[in-house]
Formats: sequence, structure tokens, C-alpha cells
Amino acid sequence: MKLNFTKMHGAANDFVMIDDREGLVPWQDYVLMSLLAARRTGVGAEGIILIQQSNRADFRMRFLNPDGTEVDMCGNGARCAAWFAHKIGAAPRAMTMETSCGLLDAELMDACNVKVWMPEATARVYGMAVSVEGQQIVGDYLNTGVPHFVVRTESPETVDIETLGRAIRLHPAFAPEGVNVDFVAQREPNRLSMRTYERGVEAESGACGTGAVAAAIAAVEAHAGTLPMAVRTGGGFILTVDADWRGNRCTGLTLTGPVREVYQGCIDLAHLGSDLGAIE
Repeated sequence: MKLNFTKMHGAANDFVMIDDREGLVPWQDYVLMSLLAARRTGVGAEGIILIQQSNRADFRMRFLNPDGTEVDMCGNGARCAAWFAHKIGAAPRAMTMETSCGLLDAELMDACNVKVWMPEATARVYGMAVSVEGQQIVGDYLNTGVPHFVVRTESPETVDIETLGRAIRLHPAFAPEGVNVDFVAQREPNRLSMRTYERGVEAESGACGTGAVAAAIAAVEAHAGTLPMAVRTGGGFILTVDADWRGNRCTGLTLTGPVREVYQGCIDLAHLGSDLGAIE
């Protein structure tokens, strides 16, 4: 099966975008999907996004991690999905998409920037402590479509994110699903810098939209931050998180930032599958 795809990134969070409105992509074959996402032997991406038919919205966004497993939500992925869906004629400039965590609205602000109305945050636990790598780490736990643990630090740039991020991601306190880990510095009341260790990717991600939202909520609700919040990602791009302030909580959350089409291509899934026989 030859598969046409578009490679995109949202603030350095990169994705393989596929028009699957005919429902022909074998997305439930997680081994094959992981081969497609592999950087050395496939297209390479932090996620695979399928645009599918929906009877509840303009389209359905189905998101697969690079290990082939499906997850409920990806903020930057949703922004790329909105842009791509409009390009292929699946949605107008202002649209509603179906996701595994509910219906989300999105709007193309211009040729390069997309805003998504994010799910309401749940399960806030501020000042949570976990013991890892011989030290106690204090952070803020939130679920912004997927779970995040936000750790405030003076300098995210100097954190050994592969070691510490993985240790926190696998901590029993977050079992069985694990957690994404965001290392965040508050530069000003309305400006953050962050790096993210992402589960499913099992490495540092170039950016994380749901993580930017989690970090912004924690900053405003627990650490005297202000909205709108500019979040500088590990890739150097700026994401803007905004919300309404009601009942001492952030609600009506939006995530706005850049998206880019990198290239288009075609890949033969049969060749990917044949690679399995060459692995010893």
C-alpha cells in the first residue's frame, strides 16, 4: 500500500499528516505505524495524525505516538490537524474537530498561525512531591488532555532531561499511564521557558502544546503568573496560552502558535513491513 503524506511541524513538534477520510490506513497495526514514525528507517516524527470522517464534527483527528499507540490529545498536533484539514478541503477556516478527549474548536488565524480551544484541565495537584534519582522533586500535576507534571527550575537548559525526565515519567505515583514531564522557568509574570520529556516519544520533544497549557495554568493559578502567557519551547518557538479567569481558575483555554508544512511524500507500507524480517 502506497501512502501519501505531508510532513508538518507545530513549533518544532513534528508530525506525519495523512488524509484517511476513506478509512484505508491500517492505524491499528501499531508495529507498522511505529515503523512509519521511526526517524532512521521511516519518515520520522513525534506523532502520526490521521484526518478521518466524523459524524459529530468537520473531521476526526486520530493521534498516534511514535510507538504506534493512540493517545487522546496533542495540542500542537491539533493545530497542525486544523491547518492540514483545511488544506485538503475537510474543514473551513473556523472548524470543529473530534478527538478522543471530546470536540475541539480551532481557527486558522493567518497562513502560518492556528488557534485551538483546548480541553478543560482536570486533576490539579499543586506542590506534589516525588522522590527520584536520590532527590525530592516538587511539581504541579495537571491533565490537559494528557497528564503533565510541571517542575519549576531556574534553568531548564541545564536539566539532564533524558535521565530526570524519564525517572519522573516512570515514577509509581503516575502509574500505570505515566506522565509527561515539563521543566519550566518563569522569566516574567507572563513569560515561561520550558523543555518537555514526552511519554510515547520517550525522549525530549521539540515542543508540547498540552505541556505549555499545563505550565501556564500552574503558573497563573499557583505561582502568580498572568495571562496571556508566552511559552518558549525547547525548539525556540513561542506558543501563546490564554484563558478566561473564573472562580480562581483558568477556563476556556486556547493555544496559539505557528505551523509549517515541511514537505510532501509517498511511502510504500509494504517496504516498511518487510524491514521486520531484516531485524535480528
